[in-house]
Amino acid sequence: MAPLRFAANLAWLFPERPALPERLEAAARAGFRAAELPEPYAWCPALLRGAADRAGLALVLINTPPGDEDKGEKGLGAVPGRQAAFREGLALAVKYAKVLGCPRIHLMAGRVPVGTERAAMALEMETTFVENLRYAADILAQEDMTGLLEPMNSRITDPRYFLTTPHQAAAILEKVGRPNLRLQLLLESLGYEGYVGCEYTPQGDTLEGLGWLHAYWESRGRQQRRC
Repeated sequence: MAPLRFAANLAWLFPERPALPERLEAAARAGFRAAELPEPYAWCPALLRGAADRAGLALVLINTPPGDEDKGEKGLGAVPGRQAAFREGLALAVKYAKVLGCPRIHLMAGRVPVGTERAAMALEMETTFVENLRYAADILAQEDMTGLLEPMNSRITDPRYFLTTPHQAAAILEKVGRPNLRLQLLLESLGYEGYVGCEYTPQGDTLEGLGWLHAYWESRGRQQRRC
């Protein structure tokens, strides 16, 4: 069984370093050889690519833009009436991914609109999501990229996020029927050989809290610089 490979999610790790290029450097110094940049859009993509190259980091995942965060949006893929904005955001994500050399884009589903009930919106949001995912799959296929879906826990992470379980995501992917769209479900027992994103809020200094990762590397007989 191949050991897991870990990527530093730099929307969460190293918050003690506010600048994203500095977080890339910090991740490399901590032993990571890959990073996820969920929110790269405040930075020039060429600048980020240069920082990653100097640090020796592969950039393995970005998110589509969240939409209007001031209005509480967190992705647009399943939000009715926001199809045009989703396509604009996808185009921007692809532009960034090409410069960054990043092969995967998380296609964010978005939240149930404020003032509506999840049950009442479920069918319309699923229909919208399937439509947008088919469009995204065709665009990503032209660039040899993969689109990913990530469910979020509605009880802890985000009570209004539309995509809440792996079963729901798998059912939607089956309806979409595109081979370059996949579910973010990372299990060592399945022989997964991609990257596992380290996405969590550090309790203190990020580097001091990485003992679990170093222990995993040591238990699998791997050198940090091969992660």
